Amino acid sequence: MPRSFAANIGGQNEISQHLSKIRILCWIMTYPSNLNKSAIHVRNTWAKRCTKTLYMSSENTAFPTIAVVDHLEGRKYLWPKCRGAHQYVYDHHVDDFDWFLKADDDTYVIMENLRMLVAQYDPNKPFHLGRRLKYKETERSFMSGGAGYVLSREALKILVEEAFQSPEKCTPITVVEEQEDVNVARCLWNFGVMPIDALIGGRESFHCFAPPIVLQPDAFPREHWYARHSYHPLKRGPECCSEYSISFHYVDGYWMYMLEYMIYHMRPFGVGYYDCPDNIMSIVGKPT
Repeated sequence: MPRSFAANIGGQNEISQHLSKIRILCWIMTYPSNLNKSAIHVRNTWAKRCTKTLYMSSENTAFPTIAVVDHLEGRKYLWPKCRGAHQYVYDHHVDDFDWFLKADDDTYVIMENLRMLVAQYDPNKPFHLGRRLKYKETERSFMSGGAGYVLSREALKILVEEAFQSPEKCTPITVVEEQEDVNVARCLWNFGVMPIDALIGGRESFHCFAPPIVLQPDAFPREHWYARHSYHPLKRGPECCSEYSISFHYVDGYWMYMLEYMIYHMRPFGVGYYDCPDNIMSIVGKPT
């Protein structure tokens, strides 16, 4: 093996070891009926790379899942379930981790790229990162729940300690509402925590759809909700996505294992797989 190639691998391994020390708790929104259809594939693949993973549901099971609501499942109950999950994570783990990732049971996450992203930020300051979407026809924005979003430790504290205690500024848990991602953003922005772009190299890193969809050059016509609500103009084809992409949504079990293989096991010889971003040393050096 050429010395320069080996040195590049060694350098990246050293950086990866540094980033692996960033403690990320991943909590997965799931349902009792989805455990063997969706959640099991998350558990078998990317969730193994979280520092800790919790599966939030309406029942305690041996999977294991944690009951964070005591009522029926369904889209219209997403907000009470999401708020209950944030409360549980805060009550049991807020001081044990640096970052808290929310994802669905059909979201695939490349944890190494997520760690590279959050390494630029101080978890003791409030940050809310993910795929930024426009909120209706306003200047406000929120992070897509399906693509997943990540809160710093300080942002989680503000969400629970301040926002959840203020029903006039943050939707109460008793309200039946499906827009959990909008509600989380509203609770946070009312207390000064604004969504932050997760663009890497000027391209999106969190994605609301699976690779076969977002990579199509003719995907999402102008009138499609994704094109209309994307905070930044959509780029299509391979330009849609950062080479250090972090997440994809609507990923079924078949594609979970396909992505796992393509990312972690297949290597194209001589293509420069081991290149690091130009600003990698500033990323791992001094978080903001």
